[in-house]
Amino acid sequence: MIPAFDLKRQYEDIKKEIDSAVYEVLESGRFVLDENVRQFEKEFASYCKAKHCIAVASGTDAIILSIRALGLENSEIITQANTTSPTVMAIILAGAKPVLVDCDENLDIDTSKIEDKITNRTKAILPVHLYGHPCDMGVVREIAEKHSLKIIEDCAQAHGAEYNGKKVGTDLGAYSFYPTKNLGCYGDGGAVITNNDEIADKIRMLRTYGEKQRYNSLMLGYNSRLDELQAAILRTKLRHLDKWIDARRKIARLYSKQLSETVTTPIEGENRKHTYHMYVIRTDKRDALAEHLRSRQIGFGIHYPLPIHMQSAFSNLGKKRGFPIAETAAGKILDLPIFPELREEEVSEIAETVKNFFK
Repeated sequence: MIPAFDLKRQYEDIKKEIDSAVYEVLESGRFVLDENVRQFEKEFASYCKAKHCIAVASGTDAIILSIRALGLENSEIITQANTTSPTVMAIILAGAKPVLVDCDENLDIDTSKIEDKITNRTKAILPVHLYGHPCDMGVVREIAEKHSLKIIEDCAQAHGAEYNGKKVGTDLGAYSFYPTKNLGCYGDGGAVITNNDEIADKIRMLRTYGEKQRYNSLMLGYNSRLDELQAAILRTKLRHLDKWIDARRKIARLYSKQLSETVTTPIEGENRKHTYHMYVIRTDKRDALAEHLRSRQIGFGIHYPLPIHMQSAFSNLGKKRGFPIAETAAGKILDLPIFPELREEEVSEIAETVKNFFK
């Protein structure tokens, strides 16, 4: 079987480093907000070329705390219909209202639709760098500046991705370190990166009961902390991230070279660096292709089979239909196996299996 994703191969490659890092934490007897968290925050901020990194418990919390730090409760926040549910749940759980727009043909937020949804209650835009491909942040920023809106970038799938040579999210970006991410820990984890001192201070307080000093809560906060074990694992993996991204990009090129005349393959936009958290193809025969791959013991995924507005949890948002590109894409998308340790011969076997299905 060729799996859709395989963490065991990665662990075998860096086993000694990981085991040593974990052992040192266990020996230290310190497990919450200690030296590994502090060092990881410095190292990930430096990697992103951002001033601050605040480690939290999950990518979802990273969005919630960003919204709270900006004081956007009771406001409207515009995001895209083809994202994953935690993006929109985070907006709601932070006390704001999500307002959806369709995606464009590249599955990024359709920037041409954003201004149509702006009202006097709109306070922010939350673009999602889906699958590791940066949105057109130049246009998003122009719209935000024109209408005095904040921007929170959902970078949960976009570690290392770049727009105009700059890492995504550096003004205010929410990251996830779920195990399957390009940079993943061995549990849940997340972080906010920002260049804003005031926002960074607020998020640090919000993640620990609203405290600036222990046992003195200045605001209502959360228990949302990255633990020392996960921070030690992330510090170890961060040293390999660029090499792993290069491997993903190479795999993506191999897929595209072999499949671009058979299915719709991903496109890397101008002045953008795609980091291929997922390699997502599109075909009208998606379900039959999925069964074909399953029968050949080749893993795959479908991210995501239902747009936000078609899920029961978000029925109060209104429409069951009305975002045609997101709705059409949901029936066509399929992600092929992609992880840095995937071998070239496995990529060729997967591509041949796809092509044989259409033959």
